[in-house]
Amino acid sequence: MTDDPSAAPKAPSKPKSHGRISVQASLTPRDLMGTPQVAGAWQAKIITLFPDAFPGVLGLSLTGKALDLGLWALHVIDLRDFGIGKHKNVDDTPAGGGAGMVLRADVVGAALDRAAVGTPPDRSQWPVIYLSPRGKPLDQAMAQRFSKGQGMTLLCGRFEGVDERVLHHYGIEEVSLGDFVLTGGEIAAQALLDATVRLIPRVLGNQSSTEEESFSDGLLEFPQFTKPADWNGLAIPEILQSGHHGKIAIWRRALAERLTKERRPDLWRAYCAKHGRDPVEDQEQ
Repeated sequence: MTDDPSAAPKAPSKPKSHGRISVQASLTPRDLMGTPQVAGAWQAKIITLFPDAFPGVLGLSLTGKALDLGLWALHVIDLRDFGIGKHKNVDDTPAGGGAGMVLRADVVGAALDRAAVGTPPDRSQWPVIYLSPRGKPLDQAMAQRFSKGQGMTLLCGRFEGVDERVLHHYGIEEVSLGDFVLTGGEIAAQALLDATVRLIPRVLGNQSSTEEESFSDGLLEFPQFTKPADWNGLAIPEILQSGHHGKIAIWRRALAERLTKERRPDLWRAYCAKHGRDPVEDQEQ
């Protein structure tokens, strides 16, 4: 996918409202609409060629409700606004030859400068992320780290990627969803934000639920059951109906460990190393 220099200029579109964000032609981030956000609310700034992609699924369910309540804020920056020339070009051919197109350093740099306005320089409080298949894999610990800051800027790539000079100049952290390639960074950005925003206090309502789910303690989550007590001849395990919370906790921990050993030996080895345990202990024959 590349820009067509012969294409007609994109006519300004009417503002579109998505919950409490507004997407329209502007060189400033799209601020939330409606009632003021909660003081000190966690914020996300998204640099993208497809601003209409946001908030997407982030505007639904608990993350959407939290957005409406002002518990977090979403600002969308249209990369096209910083494009060069009559047709607002944002990419060019790769230096040295090769297929595809690369996002220009001057265009992306200008968008990042705009996104940096009003943000702290401390990257532990405000990381700048580029969604990239060569980045560090996103995990729960990373989402927890992001949720404890003041916010983040996310750069959604397209085409063959971004001029490498931009990544080095701005000290950008690269993050990947996994060993596969998407057509752009928007889906990955929404996934990263969903994983992060749900950890912000008050977003889920029951914060203790995040302490028991997969990866929170380095283990996969234990199996869950609910009504009816008997379904298709399959009964809920008796221990879960015993009312003995101590024994239930032990049972759940044992199941979580077993599942992690069987399905994610990499996680199991890391868990054992952290807790001083032998990864081959109690292996079922």
